Amino acid sequence: MADHRIVAVELDERTVIWRNADVEQERRVAIFDLLEGNVFRPVEVRGDGPWRLVLRVEDGRLAMDLTEEGGAATGSVLLGLGPFRRVVREYFAICDSYYKAIRNAAPSAIETIDMARRGIHNSAAELLMERLDGRVEMDFDTARRLFTLICVLHIRQ
Repeated sequence: MADHRIVAVELDERTVIWRNADVEQERRVAIFDLLEGNVFRPVEVRGDGPWRLVLRVEDGRLAMDLTEEGGAATGSVLLGLGPFRRVVREYFAICDSYYKAIRNAAPSAIETIDMARRGIHNSAAELLMERLDGRVEMDFDTARRLFTLICVLHIRQ
């Protein structure tokens, strides 16, 4: 019986460098929320799930290495990250503004920045779903959380 969901997520430690507590918190929340509820069905990979997912960046591409929960390796889904460069840069910039604002800005300013941050995040999730169309079926919330993890993989400071 098919079980189209992710039950474990790991970020390739060779790729990830923790930059600060804010980023680490974003990573923890994204993984927790993803595991709490998601829809994830790789079309090009054999197996019925549920899935264990390892995310890594290799040669400018996102590799989503998949194994079934029982441990059988089933394959990888690769995604070129070129189309995400601009949105990742925008997301980093707005997150930086947001983290600074929550420390000393008025609530109305924080809310405005947060709305912009959510808008960029939503656009990025739509782009992710579009780029994986026909290869991975997922719901919008899963795409949002995976985009957050893609951003964590891009941190190099």
